[in-house]
Amino acid sequence: MIEYVRNLLVSRGINENLSLMLAKTAAAIGIIALSCLAHIITEKFLLKALKHYISKSKAKWDDVFLENKVLDMLSHVPPVMVIHALAPVFPTYQGWIQRIAFSYIIFVSAVTLSRLLDAVDVIYRQLEISKTRPIKGYLQVVKIFMSITAAVVIISIIIDRSPWILLSGIGAATAILILIFQNSILGLVASIQLSTNNMLRIGDWIEMPSNGADGEVIDISLHTVKVQNWDKTIVTIPTHEMISKSFKNWRGMREAGGRRIKRSIYIDVTSIKFCDEEMLNKYKKIQYIEEYIKRKEEEIKRYNEERGIDDSASIVNGRHLTNIGTFRAYVDQYLKNHPRLNRNMISMVRQLQPTEHGLPLEIYAFTDVTAWTEYEAIQSDIFDHILAAIPEFDLRLFQEPTGYDLRRMGM
Repeated sequence: MIEYVRNLLVSRGINENLSLMLAKTAAAIGIIALSCLAHIITEKFLLKALKHYISKSKAKWDDVFLENKVLDMLSHVPPVMVIHALAPVFPTYQGWIQRIAFSYIIFVSAVTLSRLLDAVDVIYRQLEISKTRPIKGYLQVVKIFMSITAAVVIISIIIDRSPWILLSGIGAATAILILIFQNSILGLVASIQLSTNNMLRIGDWIEMPSNGADGEVIDISLHTVKVQNWDKTIVTIPTHEMISKSFKNWRGMREAGGRRIKRSIYIDVTSIKFCDEEMLNKYKKIQYIEEYIKRKEEEIKRYNEERGIDDSASIVNGRHLTNIGTFRAYVDQYLKNHPRLNRNMISMVRQLQPTEHGLPLEIYAFTDVTAWTEYEAIQSDIFDHILAAIPEFDLRLFQEPTGYDLRRMGM
């Protein structure tokens, strides 16, 4: 083609060197024009029609390919194929032109496959199984190997050498590669262990104080696990640390369907005493413990009579009900009758070791919901009632002296 144009120009009286240069320039412009035409036809007609068909289809998964721009890079292939096919027009540079064009085609193919894998991950994450078996880490490993393979092939094409020669050199540098891809290898092993042992899922609430994490897992990848804390900050944790360090996963609580209440109130020990007749008559009017008091009175009376105990001399002789024990029985019955506590889980009221702050009375129970706001509302409602009921049993809460207390004492 160049020779034909050169001869035509020479026959018109143009200098031979100038004719050759003009012929090469015309050939280059022609090839570029054909390449641009191939690009326009591919992008403006073929890909546009394909995108229109996808957008109008009833299936939703194919829309993900459009969102991830999987097809966009394909419009670059036909122009480069035109250049590759017409490279013999420049025999001197044919080898280099074809090698560069072919390398670019491999590069475009690698980018397209990478975007395709991203789209596959997005589609997979819409499935319920993705929460227990995420594949993002595995796809990232595939992308790494694909990128390395593409780089090796491109380099081998440009230097016109077999890729096996480069691969043999890479084999000799395995130690260096292991050092370079250390985090990727650790991340891959950790991802496999997390997935196989079902230790972590997207949506799990985890606590990992060593990394400042206390929130929901929003992403699990090859190198990192992203946790959105309850204050909406995001903590990024290396995946391998999820194996080497300990963390608390609250998934068991959610699956059990109950969230634990474990809180103590402190009773002033100076307000604890035996119950007299007047106190017992007052307590019998409380619905939850009416039967309890009658039963305990009969049991205590029978116990003292069988042993010949004379409690008229001193109330400490024999057995007697106390206001703290009666209050504990009341709280226990109150919890058992509360409509928002889980009946299938343990519920109890117990005394802990007395401290300088008084006698701790611990409420241990489980709500029938796990959502944070509902749980806190139920817990607050329970303790609102318990705190208000304490004076009815002639008990006092322990509280550090405040300015109000000091003013009442005249200080």
